[in-house]
Amino acid sequence: MAFKSGDLAKAYWRDNLSLVLKLLAVWFLVSYGFGILLVDVLNQFTFFGFKLGFWFAQQGSILTFIVLIFVYVNRMAALDNKYDVHEE
Repeated sequence: MAFKSGDLAKAYWRDNLSLVLKLLAVWFLVSYGFGILLVDVLNQFTFFGFKLGFWFAQQGSILTFIVLIFVYVNRMAALDNKYDVHEE
């Protein structure tokens, strides 16, 4: 991966870290927030026959993580194209 200038490299890694931090925040909110902190509030609702707080703790955080992987791959591909460091 070769950048045309040091400024482009810094901008690329700044955008990369920004994306990672946003995705980690979503994952934290879903896994820790919904699965642990807000479990009593969410348990008032059901989802596929399960209490919603239980569902987030058992399945929701895992499925969210898988979705975030695909989001990361797509966003990084766009970021690579933007900074012209994509694979040939």
